[in-house]
Amino acid sequence: MAAATALVTRLDTAPREYRTQPNNLEAEQALLGAILVNNDAFYRVSDFLLPIHFFEEVHRRVFEVASSLIKAGKIANPITLKTFLGDVDLGGMTLPQYLARLAAEATTVINAEDYGRTIYDLAIRRSLIGIGEEVVNVAYDAPVDTSPRDQIETAERRLYELAETGRYDGGFQSFSNALTTAIDMAAAAYERDGKLSGIATGLSDLDRMMGGLQPSDLIILAGRPGMGKTALATNIAFNIAKAYRGEKLPDGATKTVNGGIVGFFSLEMSAEQLATRIIAEQSGVPSYKIRRGDMREDDFYKITEAAREMQTLPFYIDQTGGISIAQLAARARRLKRQRGLDLLVVDYIQLLSGSAKKGESRVQEVTEITTGLKALCKDLNVPIVALSQLSRQVENRDDKRPQLSDLRESGSIEQDADVVMFVFREEYYIKNKEPRMGTEEHIKWQTEMDLVHGKAEVIIGKQRHGPTGSVALAFQADVTRFTNLAEGDRLPAQY
Repeated sequence: MAAATALVTRLDTAPREYRTQPNNLEAEQALLGAILVNNDAFYRVSDFLLPIHFFEEVHRRVFEVASSLIKAGKIANPITLKTFLGDVDLGGMTLPQYLARLAAEATTVINAEDYGRTIYDLAIRRSLIGIGEEVVNVAYDAPVDTSPRDQIETAERRLYELAETGRYDGGFQSFSNALTTAIDMAAAAYERDGKLSGIATGLSDLDRMMGGLQPSDLIILAGRPGMGKTALATNIAFNIAKAYRGEKLPDGATKTVNGGIVGFFSLEMSAEQLATRIIAEQSGVPSYKIRRGDMREDDFYKITEAAREMQTLPFYIDQTGGISIAQLAARARRLKRQRGLDLLVVDYIQLLSGSAKKGESRVQEVTEITTGLKALCKDLNVPIVALSQLSRQVENRDDKRPQLSDLRESGSIEQDADVVMFVFREEYYIKNKEPRMGTEEHIKWQTEMDLVHGKAEVIIGKQRHGPTGSVALAFQADVTRFTNLAEGDRLPAQY
């Protein structure tokens, strides 16, 4: 008992210590002084440092006003700044006196960028503390309808956004910034293979109609079973990964120059099944032969050569089935952070789940999924190709060509998508209607089959930034490969 009393006494008499948030007022003062003496110092930090990164409120205001003056082509010094800042008592020193002292004590602008990086890094640490405190507080007092997984996904999203931008509050940007981005995109398109503004799919006729796969676009690839949705998606994904070429930047980051890094969510097939398909496509050995081991020596050589060439491709597969849209988004963000990401493929939408709130219909769940995919496109600034099933009403029509109204379970798929493409192979339907051999109907059927054999159409039913129409492709069923049609077999473009 006496020991406990002594412990309480020591606690009561011991000086109380507390932790302040990370900051460096001297670095802030040194940077502001350097800018006031020589405005060129501002341009050494302007591409990454913002007023909110300063710890001291007065320093934030000084940097904000100085930035505005310098960007407007005016001089920022203690005399010009005091007009906009007013007068504040800083512990016996007026603001004009404080600005003059900052300028007087600034000795060099050489270290301006180092000071700026220090201020920025400390601001990120303070943001991390804020996220951590919120995680702890929510975990202690979580709402009844919030699961731990929801909290983990929210925290992961906040951390990703902080890592990407240095802050997690959105906001407006000036139109001039958007114009600069648009001009940079046009310049990159001019220099890229194929002169495309987006990522080339490797299918030239499709690229011409779409301009490649555009960043932040949600592209729905739909079709009935047996049409080749997954085959077309894997063909495009592989072509992009194979064409990948990166360029190291001075800061150590890698910039994609051509092709891209691909993430593939295979919710239906295992990674091994998907890999077998791609090996068949690239080697020309049918996948059923690979699975059975029914191969000649030269077939096995082709397979091993194709596999060897694909070893180093930036192609990443997630085969987890039944994941939610929130889990998919978290994994995609992690992939971009760790490996990079230029294209995401989801096979397919109907196998994803939403948050499964009580009383929600499947239509509401699919709406949540497509809205989440579109938000993820913008968040990651990459195109997402999401596969979708079509309703059975296609089978009830004489003309089996799919339409936007055939999209299954939700009108939100059509609404949220930037591009909707349908895969259609007339050969599939004609083949299933083969009449008895030796009859006149069979001769007529054979003529129809010859016209459509080995051909497929990609019907663009919606495209926000381009024309709709149909693109003819060649399809090799035994190796599930889509390729460009030979020049003589191409159909006139349909718009």
